[in-house]
Amino acid sequence: MCLTALAGCGLTEGPAAKEAVKDTGTVAWSTCTGLSGPDGKPARPDDSVQCGTIKVPLDHAKPGGDQIDLALIRVKARGDRSGSLVFNFGGPGGSGVDILAQAAQAFGSLGTRYDLVSFDPRGVDRSAGVTCGGQMAEILAAPSAAESDRLAKELPTACQKDSGKVLPHVGTVNAARDLDLIRAALGEQKLNYFGLSYGTHLGAVYATKFPKNVGRFVLDSAYDPAVTFEERAAIQATGFDQAFEAFAEDCVAQGCDLGTSPAAVERTVEGLLDGLKTKPLQVGDRSLTYGLAQLAVITPLYAKATWPMLEQAAAAALKGDGATLLALADSYTGRRPDGTYSTAMSSLQAINCADTTERPTAAETARINDRIEQIFPILAVEGTAAPCEDWPAPGDDEAKKIDATGSAPIVVIGGKGDPATPYRWATTLNAQLKTGILVTYEGEGHGAYLSGSTCVTRLVDAYLLTGKTPDQGATCPAG
Repeated sequence: MCLTALAGCGLTEGPAAKEAVKDTGTVAWSTCTGLSGPDGKPARPDDSVQCGTIKVPLDHAKPGGDQIDLALIRVKARGDRSGSLVFNFGGPGGSGVDILAQAAQAFGSLGTRYDLVSFDPRGVDRSAGVTCGGQMAEILAAPSAAESDRLAKELPTACQKDSGKVLPHVGTVNAARDLDLIRAALGEQKLNYFGLSYGTHLGAVYATKFPKNVGRFVLDSAYDPAVTFEERAAIQATGFDQAFEAFAEDCVAQGCDLGTSPAAVERTVEGLLDGLKTKPLQVGDRSLTYGLAQLAVITPLYAKATWPMLEQAAAAALKGDGATLLALADSYTGRRPDGTYSTAMSSLQAINCADTTERPTAAETARINDRIEQIFPILAVEGTAAPCEDWPAPGDDEAKKIDATGSAPIVVIGGKGDPATPYRWATTLNAQLKTGILVTYEGEGHGAYLSGSTCVTRLVDAYLLTGKTPDQGATCPAG
């Protein structure tokens, strides 16, 4: 239920239920170029997909100073347009431009009435993306922990050299301020927003800074920004451990090539990874290292639909063929077919360090890693490099403070089997918002709306398309 009557929560029967609304924004939209398809190759979108940019202050404290371009994309509504629905698909560091171009069909019911809009946040790809001289790619492909550590220690200097101008101005608070400028440029009085994973953090900060501008908000796979580095590491390790156990049980039930019991499956995968520490597997002119294989194993655990891919990739690697594992790692790191990388990994580092004053030392990082080793060894990293210890830009804790008092109701969705943003974060973020409506999804995977659950789809679509809020504490079964 809502905190007050429906109208008092800031939701009235929206224009979708009355009449079509014209596009009154100021973005100069045109044909998109340079988009990538799901296979990483150049894509050719149809005429309904358009791209544009808006200028925003590099430093919001100096609105008349230097400006940067924010890259936007929209998929025009297929029916009577009721406004814009803005997405952030997570990361931090993910390109909303590329992801919406690839994933718009998954939100097809919403696209009947909304222009589906996304963007590259500041510091990401086309929006003054943070680059670090290719160091991130080298760290991930390093053949040993010692080499990885050496490269990681050089990373801050490389990032400062390439992106020193933008580093002090990335982060979720500044992205939220940009989001309100996007709202205005789209011609919207209220921001209708769908955030997934890290996008829930961005949405929560926006609702904290601009509560009166909140329209219909859905935060799916919620993240609690109040947690420390160590708490986040331990909670996510627990989440991925549970997801791996669920994968292993399912694998055995289906007839698994990796073992005849869940414990045997885990030993097999751990053994595969351990072997790569000393002897990376050659894949053409590249090497499948321990670090890349870790990412490859973790990636399919995000969704139950990709569990079979993990079994097949690991089984092939045990026979000497690491191509599928390497492809999975590439999808995580943003490696393109031509060997270049998106800014996903360097942008993630920059935004994470900007959003906190925490600067764990190498010794503290090693202690955290020992804790992860006890929970889920597959997630434990080699080396002791401390990502933010020597970061060249200061951090700030403002993005950890969430209170959306005065906003319209915000639907917060948490999945009981979500490994990356475990369910407890949905409950704590919901409480922090003060205007949250918690929806629980009982199934597996990261992202309830995209899980295939008809219950979640029905509740979210009803809210976004008609303004009908779910009941507080609503639950959707798995499947």
